[in-house]
Amino acid sequence: MEYDVVVAGSGPVGLMLAAELRLAGVRVLVVEKLTEPAGHDRAGVLHTRTVEYLDMRGLLERFKDGMATVSGLPFGGIFSRGLDHSLVETRHPYSLLVPQSRTEELLAEHAAALDTEVRRGHELTGLAQDADGVTVTLATPAGERRVRARYLVGCDGGRSTVRRLAGIGFPGFAPSVSALIGYVTLTERDVPKRWQRTENGVVVLAFPPEGGIGRVVVIEYGRPHPPADEPVTLEELRTAAHRVYGRELDLVEPVLWMSRFSDATRLAESYRSGRVLLAGDAAHIHFPIGGQGLNTGVHDAVNLGWKLAAEIHGWAPPGLLDSYHRERHRAVERVLLYTRAQLALMNPDEHHVTALREVFEELLFLEDTNRHLTAALNGIDLRYGDEEGPDDGAAADGGTGGRHPLVGRFAPDLELEADGLATRPAELLRRGRGVLIDLTAGGGPARAAAPWHGRIDVTAARPPQGGAPAALLVRPDGHVAWAAAEPGAAATDGLTAALARWFGPQDWR
Repeated sequence: MEYDVVVAGSGPVGLMLAAELRLAGVRVLVVEKLTEPAGHDRAGVLHTRTVEYLDMRGLLERFKDGMATVSGLPFGGIFSRGLDHSLVETRHPYSLLVPQSRTEELLAEHAAALDTEVRRGHELTGLAQDADGVTVTLATPAGERRVRARYLVGCDGGRSTVRRLAGIGFPGFAPSVSALIGYVTLTERDVPKRWQRTENGVVVLAFPPEGGIGRVVVIEYGRPHPPADEPVTLEELRTAAHRVYGRELDLVEPVLWMSRFSDATRLAESYRSGRVLLAGDAAHIHFPIGGQGLNTGVHDAVNLGWKLAAEIHGWAPPGLLDSYHRERHRAVERVLLYTRAQLALMNPDEHHVTALREVFEELLFLEDTNRHLTAALNGIDLRYGDEEGPDDGAAADGGTGGRHPLVGRFAPDLELEADGLATRPAELLRRGRGVLIDLTAGGGPARAAAPWHGRIDVTAARPPQGGAPAALLVRPDGHVAWAAAEPGAAATDGLTAALARWFGPQDWR
């Protein structure tokens, strides 16, 4: 094999996945049909769980440099009461406003620092898989090339060539909304910003107070939706904005970028077909409200990377790689539900939807409701393990028959002391390996985990004051695989079963 994995697509999802694989020592080739980064910003917000993942890999400070944070993103973009991040438990109670082009730039630097091979101007045109691997056909500037790898992951967008060639179904809902986006020049000054709902749709204007280059988005309900690849003209954007906004906007050249999109909502029937897997928009598309798409794709990458690496290195327990589909398919079903709900609440229908919106806005003032929605839209309530486990149905707590409430959730942000130094679970996960955090004075969990020391890191630490579990087994993606509530004889119950379930058979080397 020339490579362990070929990743098709060098957007944020492909780069994040490639970096996760390289962190685990996997030989990766990233192929991208574009010769240069697109440079435009379809997305511009990193949600709380994405921020936590960046913290977990030591990238957060680079992403925060010069960027703004917001602690109250609106639900649907148009309610006076926004989502309140202070209501949820996290070290990072905010969303981070980072243009997609900057996200791609930083992830490209991260991948390059891990010696990731990226080939631009290489378009995937064919694939053939067999029992041992995948042969990928590429159109390159030097002519056609064939590459052999053990696995192929399609991170190549909503019209994924990989998904089509792999024969993976993409069921869902056809578009019912027509929308345009453009980064253009506005000659007027002091145009009102943010979302504005009118009787004809929704318009978003984001321009400097003095005018100049900015963004305009026009969303119209019930209008015909041209093919997504049909070019948008400045006149079409200007006319649509006039139709919805109610007056003409002086949109002129230069135009940086324009595109059309819709509320087509689809979810791949399977995230895996043999040795071909999907991540990001290749696996799911939806209306891009609230920046859900990029964030959901990054979550795919973090979930998949360590599992695919385990399979390649030969220690993955049965079903571990298939748990990628089970965990992420279910999580994305909820994302699609919430994006459809937000778009429905934006509908300009005065008779029914306006009444529904007013009731919904009242509910946002209830802390429990706001907390629930804030957690859901920021990925904070993401929990793995409620579905079947990777060995087809064993108890998610490690076999004890009882389930610690932390199992499946993102590891709590504990302030720990290890070897005389302050640390946190996020810092212990920087290497991309699983971590056993032993907070018992006797060290029983650490001794029980000795046969897995080649695959996980073990840290004996002093616990914080009150409320901490006795021990935690954390997966490389930051989610808890096992936890003990109290020290003592029961502190290792189920630990070896959980280690075998997520990190394979014992290995004394």
